[in-house]
Formats: sequence, structure tokens, C-alpha cells
Amino acid sequence: MLSKATHVIRGFIGLLAVMILPALAASVTAHNGGQVDNTAETWVNRTLETMSLDEQIGQLIMPSFFGTYTSSDSDVYDELVRFVREYHVGGFLVFGGRVPTPGVLLNPTYGSVILGQPLAAASMLNRLQAVAKVPLLNAADFEAGVGFRLAGATVLPRAMAFGASGDEQLSYEAGRTTALEARAIGVHLNFAPVVDVNNNPDNPVINTRSFGEDPIAVGRLAAAYVRGLHAGGMLATLKHFPGHGDTNVDSHVGLPIIRHPRERLERVEWPPFRDGIAAGADAIMTGHIEFPALDPTVGVPASLSREIVMKGIREGLGFDGLIYTDGMQMGAVTALMSSGDAAVRAIQAGNDVLVHSADPAEAFHAIRMAVERGEIDPAQVRASAARVLRAKTAVNLHRTRMVDLAALPAALGGRVHAEVANHASEAAVTLIADARNQIPLQIAPNARVLYLSVLDRPSGWLIAAPSRTFVAELKARWANVTAIELSNQTLPATLDLVRSTAGRYDAIIASIFVRTTPRPGGMTLAPPLVSLLQDLVTTSARYDQPYAATLFGSPYTAMALPDLPAVLLTYDFYDRAERTAVRALAGDVPITGRLPIELPGLLPVGHGLMRP
Repeated sequence: MLSKATHVIRGFIGLLAVMILPALAASVTAHNGGQVDNTAETWVNRTLETMSLDEQIGQLIMPSFFGTYTSSDSDVYDELVRFVREYHVGGFLVFGGRVPTPGVLLNPTYGSVILGQPLAAASMLNRLQAVAKVPLLNAADFEAGVGFRLAGATVLPRAMAFGASGDEQLSYEAGRTTALEARAIGVHLNFAPVVDVNNNPDNPVINTRSFGEDPIAVGRLAAAYVRGLHAGGMLATLKHFPGHGDTNVDSHVGLPIIRHPRERLERVEWPPFRDGIAAGADAIMTGHIEFPALDPTVGVPASLSREIVMKGIREGLGFDGLIYTDGMQMGAVTALMSSGDAAVRAIQAGNDVLVHSADPAEAFHAIRMAVERGEIDPAQVRASAARVLRAKTAVNLHRTRMVDLAALPAALGGRVHAEVANHASEAAVTLIADARNQIPLQIAPNARVLYLSVLDRPSGWLIAAPSRTFVAELKARWANVTAIELSNQTLPATLDLVRSTAGRYDAIIASIFVRTTPRPGGMTLAPPLVSLLQDLVTTSARYDQPYAATLFGSPYTAMALPDLPAVLLTYDFYDRAERTAVRALAGDVPITGRLPIELPGLLPVGHGLMRP
């Protein structure tokens, strides 16, 4: 049964859609078994008939750009226009932004990733649409909402947070909210949901991007998300086939190998893909992962294997929608071959669209030469181009391709969408330990609180500094807070000082931030930090201090801290998750989440202590 708040949220979002996005009133047509109206099909056929081979090949290529401000009088803009006019690309992938960092030793703490700007991204997409002969179908990785890439838009929790809530309606609303905001900036296809079943604690690339490790639950929540995207007028992509959940190598930097037999893939990895297809998913993204059981050719990722793409997706899943590659700039591909060779191999394998090639022009020319040499059938190119065109009609691009920049401020961010994100964040918080029955915290407003912000490492936190919201929320409730940041760079003497003075406080609260990343050392806390956190268990017991820890990011960090008396999981980062965590500690919101993954040797799937 839906809560009253959820009913109100749905009502407001529906009203917002009617007010600011009337063009989205028509539902998205599912390409797998759906019907395209006669007008749209006529447009597809007529457009296809007028397209040269070069124009058809161009539909198969999706370059990228950053969503930061770019002048029309710039080399970057000229290059994007060249992709449209000379190479006839079918659409663009929108990223956030990047800034250069110094290549220094000893103290490389600078971050390079920044958020883009919605108006800048929308302006660029409109300018590119204006010069395109055929409307552009644009995509983005909005897995955690549009705000995951663009500042000011709504940031939603990671997928694993929805897995902890187990709430299909929340997943649906997340998809719908994302779609409404994405369509307002001119993005039509979401490279989400992730349907990988994360059952490897050492997975550095999926982890909290997955709904969890139960295939049934993952499929159920992914299907709800697909329906939500469609309700907001956006196309959905299932990724990363044949499954990226049981890897310990990040395909951005290397080629993972999954050696499970086909029977295991059918039983664990593929049910969520089938559920997503049944919900009407429009596309599938192939992963850069080697699967010897499906294709014994050594060193060939699934994305470049015809055995996997055609037999696995087209025949095995019976899917006739769009098939996209994962980013072709990823190390799993670039370490093996050139952009041109990779492009040819990907099309030969049966992919419809190449995403984020390292050299889109080289990819275009390589595909064209392969067609001329008879290595790629022109009929295959035509069939893929037709799928791309049909996807464009599903989002009404054959009728309207531009967005209204003046309407953007009313469509992105805002309190209604924030309530969806807040509700999801609160429903996700999972209390996995409370040995002393101290949650919610019962400490006086004037209590002396020692707050430890514990980081895997101090570098790379450019988008949002850890604890910036947690500290403010703590001080709003307990004014006497001493906040200390610790990391793998903290000197032993500093750790000893914290250890020796901790007994002077009335309560100890720790926030632990561990990112999923392929960095040396993996997703771990430095041993001295683990030792300190464990030592504080004894200290807090001796002085009868409440001691609670909240984990941000990878939930598997809890396996290294089995003795902490009270532990909450958020499966997320940044401001909203920090605010929610403090509210849960203070008893302002109920704690109802349950583990969507196993913590091997510690706790099973489904564990969670309830606090009303």
C-alpha cells in the first residue's frame, strides 16, 4: 500500500508534467514488441529511403560532450558540428564536466570531475539539433538522476538504496522524475537501469549501482524503474549484458573475465534482463567483459562478440530493440585495439550504436571501409539505422526536436522532485548493528560529541566534500561538536591523539566514506584507521559512551568493522545521504531498510534492525 506522502508526490509530479512538458503526454513506445504508429513508421521509411550509406553509418555513432558552457565560437563546438554535418551522427552522450589537474607527486589530492550545467547542456543540444538533417537521439548516464551529472537537477540515491527499501513505487518515481528532468534538457535515452546482480564484494565498478544480489528483487525494481522512465517520456536501457555483477576488475581500466557456466548466467545474471524487457525496455548495453562459457575466444569482450550479442541478446532474449556498446573509450577495449578496429568489431558483433568512441571520425571511416570490403553487410547497417530512427519516433523527435530553455528552471530540481529523493533516501537507511540499543541516540543537546569523518583517501572529493552536511546537521542538534577528518594520509601521532582523548566526550559518531574505485588497495580503509575505529569500541564501553558509525558508499566496508556497536548503511554519498543519516541517528525518521546484499561472514541478505 502506498503512503500518503507517495500519493502526494505522484500527484505533484503528474501536475508538473502536464504544466511544463505537454509534448511528453504521448507514452513511450516500447521497441521490443511495441507498435509504432503509422505516421511514425511512414517517417522512418521515408527518412531511411533518402539516407545515403554514409548517413546510415552515422546513425550508428554516438560521440560525447561535456555539459559545461561552450561558446559557438570555439574549436570544441566546431568539432561537434563536424560530427553532425560530416559524419551524420545519430545523437550525443552528455557528460558532466572535467577540469585539468596538476601531475604532481606526493600530494595528488585534486579532483578532476565536476558537474555540468543544465542550461549549458540544453543550449548545446538545441544548437546541435538545429544543424542536424535528422533529429538527434541523445543519451546520458543518469543512473542517480539528472543531478548525478548536472548541477541543480535532482540527485537520487544509488540503485542499491532502492534495493534496501525494496519499494517498487519508489523505483518507479525515481525513473519518472529522472525522465521529466532529462527530457526538459533534450536527453531522450537513459543508460539505466543497471540490472547487474552485484554478488561480489570486491566489485569496483558496479557495487552500489546495482539494486542488489537477489535476481528477483533486482528484476522487480528495474522493471518498475523502466515503467517510470516511460511514464516521464524517456527511453530505458538495461546494462551491462551479459552481467557485470561478479567482477573484481573495473572495465574502465582492464578486461574482466567471468568464468561462470551458461547455466549460472541463465539462473542469476539474466532474469533481471528478462524482467526489464518484459517491462518494455528499449535498449540493452553490452559490457566489456570476457565470458569464456559464451565465447571461448581469448581476449574478446562480450561487446565485440557476435556469439554473445546476436545469439545471447537477439536470439536468447528475443530482443529486437537497440543494442548499445558500453563506452568505447574504456580501457577494456582501448588496450586491445584501435578505435577503428574496435568500431568494426562492435558492428560485426551486432551492436547497433557505438557509444563514446575515442575517435568518432576514425570509427566512421573504419566502418565505411569495412562495408566496402564486404566485411559488414549494408543490410545490417540499414537495419540498425532503422532501429535508431524508430527510437526517435518513440520520443516524438520526428515532430519536435528542440527544448524550451525558458521552461528549464521550472522542470529541474525543485521541492517536489526533492521529496521523491528524500523519501527514497530515508527508506534506504539500514541499521545492521545496535549491540547496546543506542539508536536513536539519546544524548543531551549540550553533550560533547566527537565526530570523526573517516575517508578512504583525501583526494578526488571535488563535487562534494565529505561531512560538509553531516557536521552542520549534527551541530543543529548538538552544538558542542568536535569534528576531525581522518584518512590514509593521517599521521600515526594524530591517530594516537584521537585515541587518547576520545574518553573526554559524551558520545562518538563516525562517518566512514569508502568509494568504489580501481585504485591501488581497492575499496578498503587503511589498517591504522580500522585499528582506531576498533579501539574506540573498548573506549566507548569503558566510559559508557554511545558510539555509532554510518557508512557512506560501499556497504561491504562493514565486513572490516564487525565489532562496532552501532552501524548504519546509506549506500550513497553527498548531502542528501548525510542529512538523512543524521536524521536517522537522531530519531527524526524511522529506520526500515534491509540489506539487499550479503555481507559474507557477517550478515545475510534481508537483515535489518527496525526503529520506528
